[in-house]
Amino acid sequence: MAAKEGGPDPASNPKLRAAIATAKAENMPKDNVKKAIERAEGKDAADYQEVNYEGKGPHGVLLWVECATDNNTRTFSNVRTIFNKNEGQLLESGALGFMFNRKAVFQFEKGEHNLEEIELELIDAGLEEMEVNEETVYVYGEFESFGSLAKKIEELGIETTKGNLQRIPSTPVEFTEEQIEEIEPLIDKLEDDEDVQAVYTNIA
Repeated sequence: MAAKEGGPDPASNPKLRAAIATAKAENMPKDNVKKAIERAEGKDAADYQEVNYEGKGPHGVLLWVECATDNNTRTFSNVRTIFNKNEGQLLESGALGFMFNRKAVFQFEKGEHNLEEIELELIDAGLEEMEVNEETVYVYGEFESFGSLAKKIEELGIETTKGNLQRIPSTPVEFTEEQIEEIEPLIDKLEDDEDVQAVYTNIA
């Protein structure tokens, strides 16, 4: 999708560069990455679209489901069935728009980096917040700043382990361990569907 949207050359396509970096961090073979880019260039390439579904699960947990599909009817049917069979329900499109903020998110290893200098450099590129969790650094910005942040991170010589757009809950909610155990089957089933790319929740 990134290659079809912005072209097959990573040098001029920040979204594709970030996708390749993420694939590399997940140990995806280089040949698989190359083939995916080549398929995007082909005349018979499937026309994949990004579609989103919003829903509720057990104990009122909110879920935002991002999918990539070449068959909307199949994907909708599968997602709806998973919700119905796991104590959930689909909501109307846009129902949770104010509950999740779309952010550009990058991760890299802390290592020997001077984080204060990096933070100052990234502010002009659209940095909103930088967090450090043990040895991993998280960079957050508005989704419109994805390209500028990706470019600046590269210019600073930082090798990211992940870079993508994510849905961040505006009001995270605490659930008990017992409640989480009852919510997880729905999340697991959604993530197992081949059309589902990511599942975001409002779990704190």
